[in-house]
Amino acid sequence: MPMFCDVALPVPLDRVFTYQVQDDLPQAGCRVLVPFRNEKMAGVVVRVHEDPPLVEAKPLLSVLDREPVIAGPLLDLARWIAQYYLAPLGEVLRGMLPLMAEVRHITLFRITELGRQVLHEGAEKGSSRRSKLSAEDQRAEYAVLNYLENGETARLSQLRSATGASMELLRGMVRKRWVLRETEAAARDARRTVRYAVLASEERLPRLNENQQAVLAELAGAGGELPVAELRRLDVPQSTLTTLVRRGLVRLEERPAEFHLTGLGARPSVHELNPQQREALNAITAAVSSGEFRPHLLHGVTGSGKTAVYLAALRYSLEAGKSAILLVPEIGLTPAMAAQLHHAFGQQVALLHSALTPQERAEQWHRIRRGEARVVVGTRSAVFAPVPDLGLVIVDEEHDASYKQEETPRYHARDVAVMRAKLSSATIVLGSATPSLESWHNAERGRYAKIEMRERVNQRPLPVVELVDMRREFQETGQEHLFSRALIEGTKATLERGEQAMILLNRRGYSFVVMCRACGHKLQCENCAISLTYHKSIAGDARAHAGQRLECHYCGYKRTVPRVCPECESEHLYFLGAGSQQGEERLQEIFPGARIGRMDRDTVRGRYDLEQLLLRLHSGEINLLVGTQMIAKGHDIHGVTLVGVVGCDHALSLPDFRAAERVFQLMTQVSGRAGRGELPGKVIVQTYYPDHYAIACSRSHDFHAFVAKEMKYRKWMHYPPFHGLANVLIQSPHLEQAAAWAAAIGRWVQQTPLTGVRVLGPATAPIPRIKRIYRFHLMMKSENRQVLARALRAMLAYAETQGIPRRNLIVDVDAVNLM
Repeated sequence: MPMFCDVALPVPLDRVFTYQVQDDLPQAGCRVLVPFRNEKMAGVVVRVHEDPPLVEAKPLLSVLDREPVIAGPLLDLARWIAQYYLAPLGEVLRGMLPLMAEVRHITLFRITELGRQVLHEGAEKGSSRRSKLSAEDQRAEYAVLNYLENGETARLSQLRSATGASMELLRGMVRKRWVLRETEAAARDARRTVRYAVLASEERLPRLNENQQAVLAELAGAGGELPVAELRRLDVPQSTLTTLVRRGLVRLEERPAEFHLTGLGARPSVHELNPQQREALNAITAAVSSGEFRPHLLHGVTGSGKTAVYLAALRYSLEAGKSAILLVPEIGLTPAMAAQLHHAFGQQVALLHSALTPQERAEQWHRIRRGEARVVVGTRSAVFAPVPDLGLVIVDEEHDASYKQEETPRYHARDVAVMRAKLSSATIVLGSATPSLESWHNAERGRYAKIEMRERVNQRPLPVVELVDMRREFQETGQEHLFSRALIEGTKATLERGEQAMILLNRRGYSFVVMCRACGHKLQCENCAISLTYHKSIAGDARAHAGQRLECHYCGYKRTVPRVCPECESEHLYFLGAGSQQGEERLQEIFPGARIGRMDRDTVRGRYDLEQLLLRLHSGEINLLVGTQMIAKGHDIHGVTLVGVVGCDHALSLPDFRAAERVFQLMTQVSGRAGRGELPGKVIVQTYYPDHYAIACSRSHDFHAFVAKEMKYRKWMHYPPFHGLANVLIQSPHLEQAAAWAAAIGRWVQQTPLTGVRVLGPATAPIPRIKRIYRFHLMMKSENRQVLARALRAMLAYAETQGIPRRNLIVDVDAVNLM
């Protein structure tokens, strides 16, 4: 009987594809190369069987793995994600496997019969077919056709070098069907190696010149071997080493490259756990010992020592012969956490996050799979780490929105981690000072065991929070100031005492609106329906990307700052709003003697930028830090005694039911940066809404009071955690098309009885255009998640009958971002 296999491919189609197996029989969970349309693609086998498909099956091209790279609970997890989040299984599996470096993708072009016809007709007749092109582009088109005339395929790089054709021109030729674009995939060795020069002989031949003698001396002084890259520091020609190799005095060896963890600063201090920490640890270790699935919510106030509990629980898990995964919300936090784990567990620690190169990610993944690294720390994708014998999963700062994936598959790493632990019969700990309302609700209903740590380490007091009513500030001063008098005085006193201060200003750039005072025109991004942010050029600023510009923070579009209004040519352009860059400039004016640093996406872009900035902060080189919400993310700086919060409450006016929760979480988290050392802390919050319950509860550090208030509103309005919610985006590059599709979905909603489902919309999305894509959305809510899933699948089935492509209809289950 012929054998067949079902392969999940990374394409936006909710189905698998059947191929015929010839000689090499793959197992479920192995990667294979298969033909798909005009391409050769890598996919994952999900089933091997003898059931012939209804149409003739194409044969497999090759099998990439001898053993499954994803199997057992991980394959079950992939199926659950595909079902729960309504995502194509192939795209789920692609996100779970950080092995793209092991597959080489080549873009090829081939001439079509129509292209031959145009070429043979000549330029005169051919020009009548085409749209208006420059003479240079017409010549480039015919150069491409001439190059491909022999019928063989050519790589993109070959075409560019031979004809000078741009990618845009080639896309146009594909649209006109003159050439065909193909993609070819093949396996490649992605292992990182380092070439070493090794001293093969101590003999000094008399005819060696000075350069050759210098290389040999350098090798001898280094113990007989050095990486070739380090030898390049010598001022000698590259041919010198080649000559020494040819004469048998030196040999070259390829060795696996070592992976070095970053952020390995001073060894973290070790304290004996206090009673509340020991109680929390005992609850976690008892669950690990049981070998059963047991979820826990660890609610500990900022500075209560949750990290120490994590480290002790991880150590217990390793000693019990089990592996562990620790998730953190931001890449910037990964090196610091990895440093502590490295000091505790050495080379048993592996990193997984998007800042690694594809080769490094593949290398770390294989280390984990081989069992060499039994503790994995990383961001949301680390939840898929192939650790053997998983015993413990920890999700730090489980409330953080960064755990939600904003591309397909749109999974939430916290919820996926819970399911991963369930499928592996492991213990999971969700930790936070401000738990999400969904996790808190699960703990209240008994689904999660609740562990509370209500006191800071060494019984340090929580910081005193002072509210500054900016409405009264304006009435008393008669002017609009970025920083209040209380914050300026508090910061001045803090710096004079030799202590450190942080100021949260949760906007990037200098000003976030540029408007013409004459006609009211706002300068918007040409790709997105959003105002451009002004980034000012600061004299003496040596940082990269510090030049003056207007920038869109959604698509990255940049333009120069115009001298006059593009609409009315008025010179009266007005810059509104203040971002972290303006905050830094104002603080330099107010405190000329302060050592000021800034932490935002403009100063922290490279892999080591955050690490260097935090080292400067820890050492006291920086005594005043201003930045966006990045400064609130779990940093433990003992010298910080004052935290200022500026403009945090603007989020309360956003059209999002989670606005109050986010403001409370951000204020509580950033307040927790103060007073973590021996000295008490203070927080000064500038607000226009001092009576709002989110502000009032954060002032008193009363999480329970905030939850009680917010839960009432959520229940009244049928929002999570009481109802499941899905946000459906209908999008297209053409406004008319997007509107027509949204109208079709709207008619279906009105005509179809959706029992138990509430539908809002469709309506224009809060940001109606992003990256030149027009957006409409509707929200579906239901108390029963199975009912909600059935309604969403019915809607997708209807959309398919209406010819709405799957990639243009995005279903975001448990949506976090509604903008």
